Amino acid sequence: MAMSVSVIGLGLMGRPMARRLIGAGFEVRGYNRSPLEPGLADDIARVASLGEAAQRTICLLMLTDSAAVDAVLAQLEPHLRAGKLVLDMSSAEPAHSRAHAERLAQRGIGWVDAPVSGGPEGATAGTLAIMVGGSDAAVATAWPVLETLGSSVVHVGGPGMGHTVKLVNQLIVALAIQAVAEGLTLAEKAGVDPRLAREAMRGGFADSKVLQIHGLRMAARDYTPGGYARLHLKDLRMVERLAADVGANLAHFADVLARYQRLVDLGQGELDHSALHKLLWE
Repeated sequence: MAMSVSVIGLGLMGRPMARRLIGAGFEVRGYNRSPLEPGLADDIARVASLGEAAQRTICLLMLTDSAAVDAVLAQLEPHLRAGKLVLDMSSAEPAHSRAHAERLAQRGIGWVDAPVSGGPEGATAGTLAIMVGGSDAAVATAWPVLETLGSSVVHVGGPGMGHTVKLVNQLIVALAIQAVAEGLTLAEKAGVDPRLAREAMRGGFADSKVLQIHGLRMAARDYTPGGYARLHLKDLRMVERLAADVGANLAHFADVLARYQRLVDLGQGELDHSALHKLLWE
């Protein structure tokens, strides 16, 4: 019998993740807190309430932030029964995950935090990098879903550790986007086609997914969102709090944080996070 999964949050990431699970044979039902535009998710069967979503074996959350996760859980929890599992694949506060896991465990409900990296493209292809936090038993229950969605799935520790590693990921990605933006800007201002510069560096030490995917967006001046700049800023604010809590001195972090804040302050938070490139030209 196919494992049943509710996907709560049918945004840029939730939709392709739900479709990937459906294609792999899971019994999937979707739920979104706000109405969706016609045609966006008509192919995903949906439930009318969080009470219905709670009837599935696994409740997969793909939400905007910790506040959204907290709000949804407050409505979802009264309907959850022992043996169910909450799989939070959002980017959220590690401390919140630990509190949720402890509270749910008292009722025999599992918790796994498993945020992802790879964008909608990775969700569609099943090639996401997934950073997993939770008990061994909870992670084992979630594993069939995780290995369907990701090509790299690593159990990094207990509750909250998945979200901790995601913040590390978001810090590195932000710095890499800024580095690629500066490099391609230098190439273009020096008279080199940035598309050719990007291709010339393929396979070398400067190559990366950021160079290949976001570099192409920068060269084309096409900042259609794969990941919103405002959400990356939200993650970087969590990095800021975590770094302060653990006493980590991050030399370049303040600069990239200020750049994302500037982009959002200019009203461009709905653009792709590669739009940091725009700040070098405007």
